[in-house]
Amino acid sequence: MAEMKGYHVAFRCFRGCPGEWSIYDVIYTCPTCGGLLEVAHDVDALRGRSAAEWKALFESRVGATSWPYGSGVWGKKEWVIPTIDDANIVSMYEGNSNLFWAERLGKQLDLPELWVKLCGNSHTGSFKDLGMTVLVSVVKQMMTMGKPVRAVSCASTGDTSAALAAYAAAAGIPAIIFLPQGKVSPAQLIQPIANGAHVLALDTDFDGCMRVVREVTEDNTIYLANSMNSLRIEGQKTVGIEIVQQFDWEVPDWIIIPVGNLGNISALYKGLKLLMDLGITDKMPRLVAAQAEKANPFYLSYKNGFTEKVTIQSSETLASAIRIGDPVSYDKAVQAVIESGGLVEQATEHEMAEAATMADLTGMYTCPHTGTALAVLYKLRSQGLVQRNDRVVVISTAHGLKFTPFKVGYHEGTLAEVESQFANPLVYLPPDPDVVKKTIARRLEASSFAL
Repeated sequence: MAEMKGYHVAFRCFRGCPGEWSIYDVIYTCPTCGGLLEVAHDVDALRGRSAAEWKALFESRVGATSWPYGSGVWGKKEWVIPTIDDANIVSMYEGNSNLFWAERLGKQLDLPELWVKLCGNSHTGSFKDLGMTVLVSVVKQMMTMGKPVRAVSCASTGDTSAALAAYAAAAGIPAIIFLPQGKVSPAQLIQPIANGAHVLALDTDFDGCMRVVREVTEDNTIYLANSMNSLRIEGQKTVGIEIVQQFDWEVPDWIIIPVGNLGNISALYKGLKLLMDLGITDKMPRLVAAQAEKANPFYLSYKNGFTEKVTIQSSETLASAIRIGDPVSYDKAVQAVIESGGLVEQATEHEMAEAATMADLTGMYTCPHTGTALAVLYKLRSQGLVQRNDRVVVISTAHGLKFTPFKVGYHEGTLAEVESQFANPLVYLPPDPDVVKKTIARRLEASSFAL
């Protein structure tokens, strides 16, 4: 099957201004108000299938070998971009990531139903793959239609650039990456370089890079791939749908996600709202946006009741991928929090590092951003907002291997503002069996007391 007939999809203004634009046009914001666009689907047409029929269709595609439906994103093609030709889809079979039952960590919190959605178990190691497969696929189709696009570009704190570079390389499309100099982990920096992207390190922060890329992409031959481009939201929204599907179509009580530019929580809400609109679910989980205290503009906006958008100059934070002071998807994220009865909370550097390490000690390998979300969960649990019988999902947005300096620094006790209570430093010993045996015995005895 190529293009799916009978389903309509187009750009519309998120704020409700009149007008509609093709998703194959180079347009990012509403010409009337300057606000963000969204990809609008014909929900009435989608209701032509019953809830039971949609469930059966999506279940039949999980792990399928028929292109492109084995992808967790393109297995829901009708809800993503139904008008694209299968031949132009660029996919690494992203999605279908593990919804991990965090049993041991949950016991420590007296929270039996604690689950962690491991989005870092993806092609480039982060949830950004979910959105980039959609954006790059649409660009490939645009090029086959004779549109003037000759390259794709983004500003990034690391994960976006890795995803864009990989998918662009797979499609044979040049990628131009803008990174804040010295503010990206080595693993994240080398990913776009290895995939052949044109990587430009600017002496500024992410917000500065974003200003540059927006000006560069005013030339319509270079296509903007940041989350203000709502095509990425269409792929990222499938994570919420996938979570519900993995719970046999039951909705959890809470979903907690670390946020920076706010596209991810916006996407999460959009997918969950579509499930309700089609009668597949009848409730919305409470969505929690978790921010680092040193990069917390959305938290500050929440504290003022969203009466105005707060922007800040973000400080240095271990959670580098969410170090953003002027989030683009603010309006959409406000809707997500308000309509879901959710909230916004923050975590200090120490809280996020300790939370990440506690999770690692139960078998996970968490990035600092997942640590931020877990730290927020600990707060909500201690406050009694999250109750013992609640089913809670924490979204892990990236793999811990992308943040090795964070892990090393914690266990060596060198992270600023972090007291490494669970440090597990390397032990150096001579090759003497007696010394080794005594050391093992001493450490096992100490660990038994700790347990």
